[in-house]
Amino acid sequence: MIPRFGPAPRHDIKYRPRPGAYAILPRDGDLLLTFQEKPRPELQLPGGGIDPGESPLAALHREVYEETGWTIAKPRRLGAFRRFVYMPEYDLWAEKLCLVFIARPVRPLGPPIEQDHSVVWAPPRLAAQQLGNSGDRHFVARFAQR
Repeated sequence: MIPRFGPAPRHDIKYRPRPGAYAILPRDGDLLLTFQEKPRPELQLPGGGIDPGESPLAALHREVYEETGWTIAKPRRLGAFRRFVYMPEYDLWAEKLCLVFIARPVRPLGPPIEQDHSVVWAPPRLAAQQLGNSGDRHFVARFAQR
C-alpha cells in the first residue's frame, strides 16, 4: 500500500491520476530545492509530472533541469506517496502519485527554464520543516536522519 499524505480524498470530486517524479538532491551538506512563486509561493523538491509515454527517470531528469537548471546523475528510487490536491495551474483535481528518488546534482547548465522557479540550497533538517507538502517533508526527514 502506498502511503497517503495530506487531506483525504473528497467523495464529491473525481480525481485524475497524475504520476510524478521528484528528487532529493544532496551536495556538500545541503539539498538542491526549487522555490515556485505561482500559483502560491512554495518550497519544493525538484520534479513534476510524468508525461504520457515518458519513463519516470526521463521525467525526473527533465523536471529537475527545467526547475533548477541542473543535471543529475545516479538516481535511485526511495519510495512513493499519494496526495489528493487541486492544481490551479491546470484547473484539475489530481490524485498525485509521487515517486521519490535520491540523485547527485552534477552541474548547472544555466538558470531554471521553468517560469517562476528559483534555486534554493538548504540544510536537510531545515528543508524537512519548510517544504510545501507533508510527503516531501517525510522523505527529506528520513534522509536527514541517516
